[in-house]
Amino acid sequence: MRVATYARYSSEMQSAASIEDQQRLCHRLADTHGWVVVHDYADAAISGASRERPGYQRLLTDARLGLFDVVVAESLDRISRDQEDTSYFYKQLQYRGIRIVTSSQGEISEMHIGFSGAVSAVFLRDLAAKVHRGLEGRVRKGKSAGVNAV
Repeated sequence: MRVATYARYSSEMQSAASIEDQQRLCHRLADTHGWVVVHDYADAAISGASRERPGYQRLLTDARLGLFDVVVAESLDRISRDQEDTSYFYKQLQYRGIRIVTSSQGEISEMHIGFSGAVSAVFLRDLAAKVHRGLEGRVRKGKSAGVNAV
């Protein structure tokens, strides 16, 4: 089986080593199945709530070209945090007979898509509320709610 891996982290505040760590897990999973990794795709410091990620877009394009048989990721939320995008990704790969396997959830099925999509939607809504709360707190203290000037 030909494998494509996908890794992602969300913001500049996270470690760039996260990509390497995720890829290591994906390669280890592929090795345990005797699969061959043919390409690693990644997006650094880009939210999983956006479909506009270069690595994600290349992954979809190459899936349409039939360049691999399995996509391996650490977890489904690395591929997307958006419920609609997760379903779209799954549907596109299923249509082409490409499996999705994660180190945390195993082989992905419709059940994972529905459940993980709902969990991610709640996560994003909760995160937005916490960010807004923090920004409001900064403003109330007379500080900037924007980026610090350099």
